[in-house]
Amino acid sequence: MTSGSMAVFSCKPYDKEFFEKAAADLDLKFRFEFFEPLLEKSTVRLAEGFDAVCVFVNDKVDADVISALSSYGIQLIVLRCAGFNNVDMEKAAELGVTVARVPAYSPHAVAEHAVALMLSLNRRIPQAWAKTRNGNFSLVGQLGFDMVGKRVGIIGTGLIGGITAQILKKGFRCDVVAFDVQRSAQLEGCGISYVSLDELFRTCDILSLHAPLLPSTQHIINAESIAKMKPGVMIINTSRGGLIHTQSLIDGLKNKQIGYAGLDVYCKEGPYMFEDLSHAGIDDDVFARLMTFPNVIVTAHQAFFTMEALTLISQTTLRNADGAHRGLGPPRQGELD
Repeated sequence: MTSGSMAVFSCKPYDKEFFEKAAADLDLKFRFEFFEPLLEKSTVRLAEGFDAVCVFVNDKVDADVISALSSYGIQLIVLRCAGFNNVDMEKAAELGVTVARVPAYSPHAVAEHAVALMLSLNRRIPQAWAKTRNGNFSLVGQLGFDMVGKRVGIIGTGLIGGITAQILKKGFRCDVVAFDVQRSAQLEGCGISYVSLDELFRTCDILSLHAPLLPSTQHIINAESIAKMKPGVMIINTSRGGLIHTQSLIDGLKNKQIGYAGLDVYCKEGPYMFEDLSHAGIDDDVFARLMTFPNVIVTAHQAFFTMEALTLISQTTLRNADGAHRGLGPPRQGELD
Protein backbone atom coordinates (compact mmCIF):
# COMPACT_ATOMS: atom_id res chain seq x y z
CA MET A 1 0.00 0.00 0.00
CA THR A 2 1.36 3.40 -0.96
CA SER A 3 1.83 6.04 1.73
CA GLY A 4 0.94 8.81 -0.70
CA SER A 5 2.89 11.54 -2.44
CA MET A 6 4.88 14.35 -0.90
CA ALA A 7 6.43 17.55 -2.23
CA VAL A 8 9.54 18.32 -0.17
CA PHE A 9 10.56 21.99 -0.21
CA SER A 10 13.81 23.73 0.77
CA CYS A 11 15.49 20.46 -0.09
CA LYS A 12 19.24 19.86 0.04
CA PRO A 13 21.08 16.70 -1.05
CA TYR A 14 21.25 15.42 2.54
CA ASP A 15 17.44 15.75 2.91
CA LYS A 16 16.90 13.56 -0.13
CA GLU A 17 19.43 11.01 1.11
CA PHE A 18 17.93 10.70 4.60
CA PHE A 19 14.29 10.71 3.44
CA GLU A 20 14.87 7.93 0.94
CA LYS A 21 16.79 5.89 3.51
CA ALA A 22 14.08 6.41 6.15
CA ALA A 23 11.36 5.31 3.72
CA ALA A 24 13.31 2.14 2.93
CA ASP A 25 14.08 1.42 6.60
CA LEU A 26 10.42 1.89 7.59
CA ASP A 27 9.11 0.05 4.50
CA LEU A 28 6.96 3.05 3.55
CA LYS A 29 6.07 3.58 -0.10
CA PHE A 30 6.12 7.33 -0.71
CA ARG A 31 6.29 9.12 -4.03
CA PHE A 32 8.68 11.99 -3.36
CA GLU A 33 9.42 15.09 -5.38
CA PHE A 34 12.28 17.18 -4.01
CA PHE A 35 12.27 20.94 -4.64
CA GLU A 36 15.19 23.19 -3.76
CA PRO A 37 13.20 26.47 -3.52
CA LEU A 38 11.37 27.60 -0.41
CA LEU A 39 7.65 27.03 -0.22
CA GLU A 40 6.09 30.47 -0.54
CA LYS A 41 3.40 32.21 -2.57
CA SER A 42 5.52 32.26 -5.73
CA THR A 43 6.36 28.52 -5.58
CA VAL A 44 3.23 26.97 -4.09
CA ARG A 45 2.03 25.89 -7.54
CA LEU A 46 4.76 23.21 -7.48
CA ALA A 47 2.76 21.39 -4.79
CA GLU A 48 -0.28 20.80 -7.00
CA GLY A 49 -1.00 17.12 -7.46
CA PHE A 50 0.60 15.94 -4.21
CA ASP A 51 -1.06 14.61 -1.06
CA ALA A 52 1.20 16.49 1.34
CA VAL A 53 3.95 19.09 1.53
CA CYS A 54 7.04 18.88 3.70
CA VAL A 55 8.63 22.16 4.82
CA PHE A 56 11.50 23.45 6.94
CA VAL A 57 12.24 26.43 9.17
CA ASN A 58 12.42 29.19 6.53
CA ASP A 59 9.49 28.19 4.33
CA LYS A 60 6.73 30.82 4.37
CA VAL A 61 3.55 28.90 5.04
CA ASP A 62 1.27 31.91 5.42
CA ALA A 63 -2.48 32.22 4.88
CA ASP A 64 -2.15 32.63 1.12
CA VAL A 65 0.01 29.54 0.79
CA ILE A 66 -2.28 27.45 2.97
CA SER A 67 -5.32 28.60 1.00
CA ALA A 68 -3.60 27.57 -2.22
CA LEU A 69 -2.61 24.18 -0.79
CA SER A 70 -6.19 23.58 0.35
CA SER A 71 -7.50 24.49 -3.10
CA TYR A 72 -5.21 21.77 -4.53
CA GLY A 73 -6.74 19.25 -2.14
CA ILE A 74 -3.67 19.12 0.11
CA GLN A 75 -4.74 18.58 3.71
CA LEU A 76 -1.37 17.84 5.33
CA ILE A 77 1.68 19.99 6.06
CA VAL A 78 4.55 18.13 7.70
CA LEU A 79 7.40 20.13 9.18
CA ARG A 80 10.79 18.49 9.50
CA CYS A 81 11.60 20.69 12.50
CA ALA A 82 10.21 21.52 15.93
CA GLY A 83 9.30 25.18 15.47
CA PHE A 84 6.12 26.19 13.66
CA ASN A 85 6.21 30.00 13.90
CA ASN A 86 6.43 30.13 10.08
CA VAL A 87 3.02 28.45 9.68
CA ASP A 88 -0.31 30.30 9.96
CA MET A 89 -1.89 27.84 12.35
CA GLU A 90 -5.20 29.71 12.49
CA LYS A 91 -5.65 29.50 8.73
CA ALA A 92 -4.70 25.81 8.76
CA ALA A 93 -7.31 25.10 11.43
CA GLU A 94 -9.93 27.13 9.55
CA LEU A 95 -9.39 25.09 6.38
CA GLY A 96 -9.00 21.75 8.13
CA VAL A 97 -5.36 21.35 7.13
CA THR A 98 -3.39 19.12 9.50
CA VAL A 99 0.02 20.40 10.60
CA ALA A 100 2.51 17.90 12.06
CA ARG A 101 6.02 18.57 13.33
CA VAL A 102 9.02 16.84 14.89
CA PRO A 103 8.93 18.03 18.50
CA ALA A 104 12.02 16.13 19.64
CA TYR A 105 14.94 15.12 17.46
CA SER A 106 18.14 14.50 19.35
CA PRO A 107 18.01 17.58 21.54
CA HIS A 108 21.52 16.58 22.56
CA ALA A 109 22.72 17.80 19.15
CA VAL A 110 21.54 21.37 19.76
CA ALA A 111 22.62 21.40 23.39
CA GLU A 112 26.11 20.18 22.49
CA HIS A 113 26.39 22.84 19.78
CA ALA A 114 25.47 25.55 22.30
CA VAL A 115 28.29 24.37 24.58
CA ALA A 116 30.66 24.15 21.59
CA LEU A 117 29.96 27.82 20.85
CA MET A 118 30.72 28.73 24.47
CA LEU A 119 34.06 26.93 24.41
CA SER A 120 35.02 28.22 20.97
CA LEU A 121 34.39 31.82 22.03
CA ASN A 122 36.05 31.44 25.42
CA ARG A 123 39.22 29.77 24.16
CA ARG A 124 39.20 31.70 20.85
CA ILE A 125 39.39 28.52 18.79
CA PRO A 126 38.76 30.18 15.38
CA GLN A 127 41.61 32.65 15.98
CA ALA A 128 43.94 29.89 17.22
CA TRP A 129 43.21 27.77 14.13
CA ALA A 130 43.86 30.68 11.76
CA LYS A 131 47.07 31.71 13.55
CA THR A 132 48.70 28.29 13.79
CA ARG A 133 47.97 27.50 10.13
CA ASN A 134 50.05 30.57 9.31
CA GLY A 135 52.89 29.54 11.63
CA ASN A 136 51.90 31.92 14.45
CA PHE A 137 52.04 30.10 17.80
CA SER A 138 51.97 33.20 19.99
CA LEU A 139 49.53 33.10 22.90
CA VAL A 140 48.90 36.85 22.75
CA GLY A 141 45.16 37.37 22.34
CA GLN A 142 44.27 33.78 23.28
CA LEU A 143 43.53 34.20 27.00
CA GLY A 144 40.33 32.48 28.13
CA PHE A 145 38.68 31.64 31.45
CA ASP A 146 37.81 28.52 33.44
CA MET A 147 34.22 27.40 33.00
CA VAL A 148 34.07 25.85 36.47
CA GLY A 149 32.19 28.06 38.88
CA LYS A 150 30.89 30.49 36.26
CA ARG A 151 27.22 31.37 36.56
CA VAL A 152 25.29 30.31 33.46
CA GLY A 153 21.70 31.35 32.88
CA ILE A 154 19.46 29.07 30.80
CA ILE A 155 16.40 30.80 29.34
CA GLY A 156 13.93 28.06 28.44
CA THR A 157 14.28 24.63 30.07
CA GLY A 158 12.52 22.32 27.66
CA LEU A 159 14.37 19.30 26.31
CA ILE A 160 17.25 21.25 24.75
CA GLY A 161 17.62 23.82 27.50
CA GLY A 162 17.42 21.11 30.14
CA ILE A 163 20.16 19.03 28.52
CA THR A 164 22.36 22.13 28.11
CA ALA A 165 21.87 22.94 31.79
CA GLN A 166 22.86 19.43 32.85
CA ILE A 167 25.96 19.39 30.63
CA LEU A 168 27.13 22.63 32.20
CA LYS A 169 26.17 21.65 35.75
CA LYS A 170 27.49 18.09 35.77
CA GLY A 171 30.23 18.32 33.19
CA PHE A 172 31.76 21.72 33.88
CA ARG A 173 30.55 22.30 37.46
CA CYS A 174 29.10 25.66 36.50
CA ASP A 175 26.67 27.49 38.78
CA VAL A 176 23.60 27.04 36.59
CA VAL A 177 20.38 28.98 37.09
CA ALA A 178 17.30 29.01 34.88
CA PHE A 179 14.22 30.93 33.87
CA ASP A 180 11.05 29.40 32.43
CA VAL A 181 7.31 29.72 32.93
CA GLN A 182 7.28 25.99 33.70
CA ARG A 183 9.81 24.61 36.15
CA SER A 184 11.52 21.25 35.75
CA ALA A 185 11.57 19.17 38.90
CA GLN A 186 14.34 17.09 37.34
CA LEU A 187 16.59 20.14 36.96
CA GLU A 188 15.76 21.38 40.44
CA GLY A 189 16.74 17.94 41.71
CA CYS A 190 20.16 18.45 40.09
CA GLY A 191 20.69 21.62 42.10
CA ILE A 192 19.67 24.03 39.34
CA SER A 193 17.67 26.94 40.73
CA TYR A 194 14.98 28.95 38.96
CA VAL A 195 15.36 32.70 39.33
CA SER A 196 13.63 35.79 37.96
CA LEU A 197 14.62 36.99 34.52
CA ASP A 198 15.95 40.19 36.08
CA GLU A 199 18.23 38.27 38.46
CA LEU A 200 19.41 36.03 35.64
CA PHE A 201 20.37 39.07 33.54
CA ARG A 202 22.14 40.78 36.46
CA THR A 203 24.18 37.88 37.78
CA CYS A 204 25.15 35.53 34.95
CA ASP A 205 28.48 35.33 33.14
CA ILE A 206 26.95 33.35 30.26
CA LEU A 207 23.38 33.34 28.91
CA SER A 208 22.10 30.53 26.69
CA LEU A 209 18.75 30.95 24.91
CA HIS A 210 16.48 27.93 24.43
CA ALA A 211 13.01 29.49 24.45
CA PRO A 212 10.50 29.26 21.59
CA LEU A 213 9.76 32.41 19.60
CA LEU A 214 6.48 33.77 20.94
CA PRO A 215 5.10 37.30 21.36
CA SER A 216 6.25 37.11 25.00
CA THR A 217 9.81 36.08 24.09
CA GLN A 218 10.44 38.13 20.95
CA HIS A 219 13.44 40.44 21.56
CA ILE A 220 13.86 39.13 25.09
CA ILE A 221 17.45 40.26 24.58
CA ASN A 222 17.16 44.00 23.92
CA ALA A 223 18.79 47.27 24.92
CA GLU A 224 17.06 47.32 28.31
CA SER A 225 17.95 43.73 29.23
CA ILE A 226 21.53 44.10 27.96
CA ALA A 227 22.01 47.15 30.16
CA LYS A 228 21.24 44.97 33.20
CA MET A 229 23.85 42.35 32.35
CA LYS A 230 27.34 41.93 33.74
CA PRO A 231 29.98 43.68 31.62
CA GLY A 232 31.61 41.18 29.29
CA VAL A 233 28.68 38.73 29.34
CA MET A 234 28.57 35.89 26.81
CA ILE A 235 25.29 35.37 24.92
CA ILE A 236 24.52 32.11 23.08
CA ASN A 237 21.49 31.61 20.83
CA THR A 238 20.74 28.24 19.21
CA SER A 239 16.95 28.69 19.32
CA ARG A 240 15.29 31.41 17.21
CA GLY A 241 16.86 34.58 15.85
CA GLY A 242 13.91 36.73 16.88
CA LEU A 243 14.76 36.25 20.56
CA ILE A 244 17.48 38.89 20.08
CA HIS A 245 17.13 42.48 18.89
CA THR A 246 20.17 42.43 16.63
CA GLN A 247 20.97 46.14 16.61
CA SER A 248 20.92 46.15 20.42
CA LEU A 249 23.31 43.20 20.38
CA ILE A 250 25.65 45.11 18.07
CA ASP A 251 25.47 48.19 20.30
CA GLY A 252 26.31 46.02 23.32
CA LEU A 253 29.30 44.53 21.52
CA LYS A 254 30.53 47.98 20.51
CA ASN A 255 30.37 49.38 24.05
CA LYS A 256 31.89 46.18 25.54
CA GLN A 257 28.83 45.39 27.66
CA ILE A 258 28.70 42.13 25.70
CA GLY A 259 32.00 40.31 25.58
CA TYR A 260 31.07 37.40 23.32
CA ALA A 261 28.16 36.27 21.14
CA GLY A 262 27.65 32.81 19.65
CA LEU A 263 24.72 32.57 17.23
CA ASP A 264 23.35 29.69 15.20
CA VAL A 265 20.30 31.72 14.15
CA TYR A 266 19.49 35.22 12.91
CA CYS A 267 16.16 37.06 12.88
CA LYS A 268 16.24 37.58 9.09
CA GLU A 269 18.15 34.46 8.17
CA GLY A 270 15.81 33.25 5.41
CA PRO A 271 17.88 34.35 2.39
CA TYR A 272 21.17 33.22 3.94
CA MET A 273 21.05 30.08 6.07
CA PHE A 274 21.60 26.81 4.18
CA GLU A 275 22.84 28.70 1.08
CA ASP A 276 26.35 29.20 -0.34
CA LEU A 277 26.78 32.97 -0.71
CA SER A 278 30.56 32.96 -0.73
CA HIS A 279 30.58 34.63 -4.16
CA ALA A 280 27.39 36.69 -3.91
CA GLY A 281 28.03 38.29 -0.53
CA ILE A 282 25.56 39.42 2.14
CA ASP A 283 23.35 42.43 1.45
CA ASP A 284 21.89 42.70 4.97
CA ASP A 285 23.99 45.50 6.48
CA VAL A 286 23.09 44.60 10.08
CA PHE A 287 23.99 40.93 9.63
CA ALA A 288 27.19 41.85 7.79
CA ARG A 289 28.21 44.24 10.59
CA LEU A 290 27.52 41.60 13.23
CA MET A 291 29.96 39.19 11.62
CA THR A 292 32.81 41.72 11.62
CA PHE A 293 33.33 41.37 15.38
CA PRO A 294 36.21 39.05 16.33
CA ASN A 295 34.32 38.01 19.46
CA VAL A 296 31.25 36.81 17.52
CA ILE A 297 30.79 33.36 16.01
CA VAL A 298 27.90 32.78 13.61
CA THR A 299 27.20 29.23 12.46
CA ALA A 300 24.82 28.22 9.66
CA HIS A 301 21.75 27.10 11.66
CA GLN A 302 23.57 23.80 12.02
CA ALA A 303 23.06 22.99 15.69
CA PHE A 304 20.59 20.24 14.79
CA PHE A 305 22.79 18.83 12.02
CA THR A 306 23.95 15.41 13.17
CA MET A 307 23.47 11.98 11.64
CA GLU A 308 21.30 10.90 14.55
CA ALA A 309 19.09 13.98 14.31
CA LEU A 310 18.60 13.75 10.54
CA THR A 311 17.69 10.07 10.87
CA LEU A 312 15.08 10.79 13.54
CA ILE A 313 13.72 13.85 11.72
CA SER A 314 13.22 11.85 8.52
CA GLN A 315 11.64 8.88 10.25
CA THR A 316 9.28 10.98 12.38
CA THR A 317 8.25 13.12 9.42
CA LEU A 318 7.42 10.06 7.33
CA ARG A 319 5.55 8.38 10.18
CA ASN A 320 3.52 11.58 10.57
CA ALA A 321 2.66 11.63 6.89
CA ASP A 322 1.89 7.91 6.75
CA GLY A 323 -0.39 8.09 9.78
CA ALA A 324 -2.31 11.00 8.30
CA HIS A 325 -2.58 9.25 4.92
CA ARG A 326 -4.05 6.15 6.58
CA GLY A 327 -6.59 8.27 8.44
CA LEU A 328 -4.99 7.53 11.81
CA GLY A 329 -3.40 10.93 12.26
CA PRO A 330 0.25 11.58 13.13
CA PRO A 331 1.39 9.23 15.92
CA ARG A 332 1.90 10.61 19.40
CA GLN A 333 5.45 11.71 20.08
CA GLY A 334 7.29 10.30 23.05
CA GLU A 335 9.82 12.14 25.18
CA LEU A 336 13.55 11.76 24.86
CA ASP A 337 15.72 11.22 27.91
